[in-house]
Amino acid sequence: MKTAIHPATERGSADYGWLQSQHSFSFANYYNPHNMNFGLLRVLNDDTVAPGKGFDLHPHNNMEIVSIPLSGALEHEDTIGNKTTIIEGEIQAMSAGTGIFS
Repeated sequence: MKTAIHPATERGSADYGWLQSQHSFSFANYYNPHNMNFGLLRVLNDDTVAPGKGFDLHPHNNMEIVSIPLSGALEHEDTIGNKTTIIEGEIQAMSAGTGIFS
C-alpha cells in the first residue's frame, strides 16, 4: 500500500473569515505540483466553518463528498430539496453528479 506523509506545517491554508481551511492537496489558491492527489483522492480539507455561515449554492462535478463534524453541527441542502444536519460523531457521504447545486 502506498503511504504519503504531509506534515500539518506543509499544508496549504485559506482564511475567508467565516471559513478556515487547511488543504492536504493543491486546492483553490494553494498550488503544489508535487502534491496534487493521492490515487483517486483529489481533495482532503480540514475546514472550520463559523456558526450560521456556509457556502453559497455551487455546482459539483461527479464527486463523492464525505463530511465529518468534529464539533457542532453541519447542515447541507441542495436544489432538489434534500436537507440534512449532521452532528459530532456522525458521518455524511454524498454522491454529487452534475446538474445539482448544493
